[in-house]
Amino acid sequence: MHSPPQRDLTGVVRLRRDLLADGYTDQQIRGLVKAGALHRIRRGAYVNAQLWNDSSGEDQHRIRCRAVLRAGHPLMVLTHVSAAIERGVPVWSIGLDEVHTTRMDAKSSRREAGVIHHVGALTDKDVEVVNGVRVSRTARTVIEVSATNGLEATLVVANATLSMGLVTEEELRAEAHALRYWPETLGNHVLLHLVDGRMGSVAESRTDFLFWSQHVPRPEAQVEVRDEFNDLLGIVDFLWRDFGVFLEFDGKIKYEQFRRPGETLDEYLRREKLREERICQATGWVCIRISWADLATPASTARRIRRLLESRVLKPDSFTRAP
Repeated sequence: MHSPPQRDLTGVVRLRRDLLADGYTDQQIRGLVKAGALHRIRRGAYVNAQLWNDSSGEDQHRIRCRAVLRAGHPLMVLTHVSAAIERGVPVWSIGLDEVHTTRMDAKSSRREAGVIHHVGALTDKDVEVVNGVRVSRTARTVIEVSATNGLEATLVVANATLSMGLVTEEELRAEAHALRYWPETLGNHVLLHLVDGRMGSVAESRTDFLFWSQHVPRPEAQVEVRDEFNDLLGIVDFLWRDFGVFLEFDGKIKYEQFRRPGETLDEYLRREKLREERICQATGWVCIRISWADLATPASTARRIRRLLESRVLKPDSFTRAP
């Protein structure tokens, strides 16, 4: 997974004092907001309304972060999910309506409208500058996310940072050990057992989590399949080699990522079907496909996978049904 270029948001936030210095009155500012020329991010902070409307949810969060930083204490740093978003790390099931910050002077935690100020001891080595703003180091960011979110959501973030080359497993383990006494981080030993930088998308991380949480035998990930001439037939998302079963995830993002320039969706789907047929013919394996809807019903999806695995076992009693 590679991080897409982040939109340059330098200087897009205008505070009330900036607009007043430019000669606007409070009445004119209110008029610009009412007319749809300015968007009010939070009290006393504004951005061009067209820029706001054209921005993704992630970039809108980044704009909120800049509004908070501009009006906040100079020792304030973006942390937790806000630091992850600033780096372009994909997240799942984590709200982006609130900005997460920590101050380097270890002031006590508090909440205000749209902002969560966390308490923590941040030193210079814990902070990096990304896109012109200060954020917590990647390894620390992952542990921060783990302290405020569930295991599945944290795994998505951790795998993405590994896949993007932002951190190593050794750095994650070292950070988890250093912060082992933080509240709500007792489950990090499970996180470190599951992390896998081969997971190239949110869907793959969530699918791998499904295997663990539903006690499905864990397959190999991102496996190259070659023919008798050693020509690459394709890469399958997950493979149970002993059962001759591979799993592929169907999703819009995958279609957009792997479609060739000028290729229609129908053309891509036909090419994908041909790839699957060639792999099955060359190996004798069978394919099972799942989608986002299947991830929403993990128990039934796991039963479907286990039934297929069982059907591929020569001696059924050799397969132990997971609880």
